Amino acid sequence: MMHLMKKAERLRSLLGFVMPCVALAYAPAAYAADITLGIIGPHEYDLPVDFKPFNVLVQYGNGNAAGNTYNSAGQRMARGGSHTWSGLTKYVHFRTFEAIPHVGFAFEIIQGESYALANGTDYGGLGPTIVGPAAWFKPNAHSTFGIQTFMQTPVGTRDATSPNYWSNISSFIFDYEWKHFSFDGDLGSVVGSTKHMKGQHSYRPGTVFFTNLRFSWKATPKIEPFMAFDWQNVAGTYDNTMRQYVSDTNSREVAMGPGVMFNISKKVSFTARYSHSLEGRNTPETNAYYVKFVYLW
Repeated sequence: MMHLMKKAERLRSLLGFVMPCVALAYAPAAYAADITLGIIGPHEYDLPVDFKPFNVLVQYGNGNAAGNTYNSAGQRMARGGSHTWSGLTKYVHFRTFEAIPHVGFAFEIIQGESYALANGTDYGGLGPTIVGPAAWFKPNAHSTFGIQTFMQTPVGTRDATSPNYWSNISSFIFDYEWKHFSFDGDLGSVVGSTKHMKGQHSYRPGTVFFTNLRFSWKATPKIEPFMAFDWQNVAGTYDNTMRQYVSDTNSREVAMGPGVMFNISKKVSFTARYSHSLEGRNTPETNAYYVKFVYLW
């Protein structure tokens, strides 16, 4: 009986494991963009070791009604916002290797989708494809620590959804479980290659630093309320042609909000969350909802 209970708990934890990323694109002024990995939920990195291979399919969705924009002084201005909707469809394969005991591995493929409505125009399409591995170990029975790294391709189905440069998204991941509470999150960066487009200036995207923290209360085996905290800082974009930084391209944002995770079964879970900016600079405010559906087999 104890063995079955532990197996069920591991499966429930795996339903929360996801590693979403956000397409980052250069813009001459503030643009609507989620904080990197901002869609993660509770138990995101509550992972087992020494398990048999399995697969996970995840569908994310989020919408942001950014009616206001933070200027370079951090003041919120009633202009420059937009409505954006985006999704991430992800397949993940989990496995271990006999030659590397007590360490878990995952490899995933993520496809982004997006739609934006701003300044009287609307557009949508598929964004870049994101691929990469993750590896982790358990310092003890209640904690997990690891690293994940992804490459994001430079193009989507249209220019408006294409960053037009390669980027690497890497982060440390961690989780700690108490009897009635859970705390997990990540700390990482995004580094982009030089952006080259025919007939345009050459740009070097600013490095992004981010963190996402989740604290949850295990109210019942089926329902788990949580609080989310997200922070991101983006360095300015450098114009290689003009040999100077582009004005107002450095940005910062802090966002926070409540959510709830529903453990529908051992193989299915659904998570919903709301988030709003606490402060920012050179970025549209976050006024967003997030949803996540996970199926394990």
